[in-house]
Amino acid sequence: MIISTSLLDDLAEALSTQVHPHVYFKSSLTALSHAMEDQVLAGTDKPLVIACFQRERFYNQEAHRYARIADRSDQVYVLAAPETEFQSRSQQYETVAFSPQDGLAREWHLVVLGKGYSSCLICRERLGDEQNQGVLHVDQGRRFEGIWTFDRQVVSKSAELLLQRILVYRPELASKIGKALTKLNRETVKGFKPTLADPFAERLVTYLQAGQYKLSKAYRAIATQERKERLQNSMTAAIRQSLDPEEVLQVGVQELGQVLKPSRCLIYRAKSTDNLVKLSHEFLAVPAQGTAQADDRIDDESIPSLLGMSWTLSSNPFFQQIIETQAFVFIPDLPRYLIDLNLEPEGLRTLHKLSTLGKICSWLLVPVIHQNRLLGVIELHYRQPNPLNESELELVNAIANQIGTALMQAESFANLEDLNQQLEALERTRSNLIAITGHELRTPLSTIQVCLESLATEPDMPAELQQVMLNSALEDAHRMRKLIQDFLTLSRLESGRVEWRVEPQPLQECIDLALSSLQSRYGARLPHLETEIPDILPLVRVDGEWLVEALSKLLDNACKFTDPAGNIRIRAMRSDDQETRQGRQHMLEVIVSDTGRGIEESSLETVFERFYQEEGSLRRSVGGTGLGLAICRQIVNGWGGRIWAESGGKNQGSEFHFTIPIVELQN
Repeated sequence: MIISTSLLDDLAEALSTQVHPHVYFKSSLTALSHAMEDQVLAGTDKPLVIACFQRERFYNQEAHRYARIADRSDQVYVLAAPETEFQSRSQQYETVAFSPQDGLAREWHLVVLGKGYSSCLICRERLGDEQNQGVLHVDQGRRFEGIWTFDRQVVSKSAELLLQRILVYRPELASKIGKALTKLNRETVKGFKPTLADPFAERLVTYLQAGQYKLSKAYRAIATQERKERLQNSMTAAIRQSLDPEEVLQVGVQELGQVLKPSRCLIYRAKSTDNLVKLSHEFLAVPAQGTAQADDRIDDESIPSLLGMSWTLSSNPFFQQIIETQAFVFIPDLPRYLIDLNLEPEGLRTLHKLSTLGKICSWLLVPVIHQNRLLGVIELHYRQPNPLNESELELVNAIANQIGTALMQAESFANLEDLNQQLEALERTRSNLIAITGHELRTPLSTIQVCLESLATEPDMPAELQQVMLNSALEDAHRMRKLIQDFLTLSRLESGRVEWRVEPQPLQECIDLALSSLQSRYGARLPHLETEIPDILPLVRVDGEWLVEALSKLLDNACKFTDPAGNIRIRAMRSDDQETRQGRQHMLEVIVSDTGRGIEESSLETVFERFYQEEGSLRRSVGGTGLGLAICRQIVNGWGGRIWAESGGKNQGSEFHFTIPIVELQN
């Protein structure tokens, strides 16, 4: 049998004018209980004693005292919710077990009713106080609401109500309880003068209560410090485990959300010049079912997520204020603030929009700053006014400093990684430069030297052989000149020292010039060439000389890796694809394809790097410096286009695409 109603409520209903509950700490109730028990142990009569313990473990702490009390009286009843061995039975005194779900499981009662004295404690525990106030869990600081009185009428009524409950739990005690109720009613009819509490007892309780309030205040301070240290330790651990700024921000938003319980917590990267930011880190509280929000100005209980949305900064007066002051902004009651403060129309519209979108009643913005530089912002949104105290504001400020340090460390690490990658790239460039120049310069120099020495030491050499020697020397001299020219060209392009002479050009004319140069170099070894250039193509806006250079190098690259029996094709078309459009500028796409060796998928991007060699610098079957495609990329980027490679893989041929801006006709 479970009785869910509270004895305190039943007593208040029966004696409404005489029951005025107060708040007591457990330490105070323990002292009062011991005083009441000692009064029984010091007396000689046989009082009625009823003690209700919430749990068996609390009863076990006092069991020895009740064994002594039972020697004084045969009317002793002890109630508790069993945890191990406690059960209903009759021994020295009556024990009464009730369910942990019973209303008595939340209550603490002690009733003592003797011939010349009476006293009672009727209390109900206030669950949730410690969590709501941020107090550490300390048993003696538990709070109860109830009465402590010597009033004979109140004590008698309390005893009657408790005996009636015991009769429900243990009906076999009907005879014994009936005698107790009869005696109780007879004594109540005779009437007793109220017994006043001893002034010393009242002062003792007051002293205990005051002491417990001080302890509770100290516990709250300790709890606040513990929360702050735990949060800072979590941030420190996150920094040590990862130097990824996104992970640091995610840890920060979750920890702050769980500790401070806002409706929403946001942390985002931001600079003082930003107009908008995209929200990518959010903690969102979920209201408990069946509960109402504290602020009745917001009807809908759901809390909308802002994740992925753009958050306005430039017209937000709060954001501008934290930039100017480099200090947090806390608006405890936003609706009232917007009414009372005279803001610019644009700022007022922005605040109304953001507060409506996020359902914000109280708003905290804390800048994440490192060395006077704004790195980001922490925002806490609440749906009730005045949710934070001074210590909690200090806590958020401390975490903002921690996040600022973490972001700077992550940024420094990222910069260090970039520098390492640049150094590695420079080292590769240096190694490739030494290997390629050593190979490309030493080989033709050796040929030139042999040819010239042969001509100088063999004056009687046949004329035909002399001509062969001269041609070989001239060919290798041209090869050296081309190598040096490529070095100088790439250096000029990368350093930005090229003056572009951009003007409208017909694409077909530039292609013809590139093909003419190619045919003069390869002659009969040239693969089959096809061009598919529509006659109606518009003019392109480029530097014609550099376009011919890019086409020549792409065609030269295709010829190197394509057999003379293969095919090379040049196509052009208008492209309106977003990837090949630059803003509002329409582009023309040019494609140089071949049926040669092809390119592995992993190398489609690296082929445009300086000194890239498919076969390695010292194991090549074709010549070249590995600078041609790097030069093409610099040229195409120079006029605002893009260049990329496509291939099905080894021996599947390859395609090189690049885009050129079109001359737009004026209406």
